[in-house]
Amino acid sequence: MPLDPKVEEFLKIMAKMGERPVSEMTPEEARQLILDRPAPPFSPPAIAEISNREIPGPGGNLPIRIYTPNGGGPFPILVFLHGGGFVIGNLDTHDVVCRNLCAVAGCIVVAVDYRLAPENKFPAATDDCLAAVRWVSENAESFRGKQDRIAVGGDSAGANLSTVTAIRIRDEGGPALCGQLLVYPVTDHHTPGTPSIKKFAGLFITREEMMWFSEQYLSDPSQIDHPHVHPLRAKKLTGLPPALVMTAEYDPLRDEGELYAERMASAGVSVERIRYAGMIHGFFGFLGIIDQAEQAHRDACKWLRERFMF
Repeated sequence: MPLDPKVEEFLKIMAKMGERPVSEMTPEEARQLILDRPAPPFSPPAIAEISNREIPGPGGNLPIRIYTPNGGGPFPILVFLHGGGFVIGNLDTHDVVCRNLCAVAGCIVVAVDYRLAPENKFPAATDDCLAAVRWVSENAESFRGKQDRIAVGGDSAGANLSTVTAIRIRDEGGPALCGQLLVYPVTDHHTPGTPSIKKFAGLFITREEMMWFSEQYLSDPSQIDHPHVHPLRAKKLTGLPPALVMTAEYDPLRDEGELYAERMASAGVSVERIRYAGMIHGFFGFLGIIDQAEQAHRDACKWLRERFMF
């Protein structure tokens, strides 16, 4: 179908703002650009509590933010890893998303402020995310969480880190995860590139920007073959937790996300796939701007509730 009318309107507004491409910025400028953008005009349902903490991490203290829903608990837990190309984004850029997931799914959301590139190259972010999931498992009862009901999830680069965390947990020993929520995941957008990259690069995110993010993240070009960088290149995907893979029709990353879903399913992983017609990369965060963002949240939360029941 054609681009959603609200997506078209959003893209016209972005074009009028005349922002320089991220690929022409320094990492500091790109981070400030995201922080300067107005928060989504959306008010999530009320939740019981939000608390900021620091936990031990591989590179020092690791900031997290814990969102607790209304009720007595104990609650299942979603460890949320934000997107931003491994370079930008933080606890504040995805605050509205995490509040809404907490309220609608009725779960605790633990958002992780993992180390960013280029100051901290691969595998720093993956090490932080693995450490955070293990801390959550070991300390779940201290914040009214269920140790045996932990899922991991995120958007874009955060979805990459989510599935990489699931792979590392499988290979490096626990804790068990009950699901992975993967919103337009980065799984492998390097040469030769998928049809969706060739067709849709330039709609909200360009090929040059994708390559810029990779250059910031990796210390050596040979790392693109590492399955903890591009999980689509993993030789083995058996034994991973059930996954929901959400993609957008007009997203350059659409095909690689769907290919990853197919490979997991072929390996015996329980996979649900949803492609959102007329949508672009990033739409999951456009609450209050694009109607399908709210529908995608409802779909994600429904799937999470089902996974938490097993």
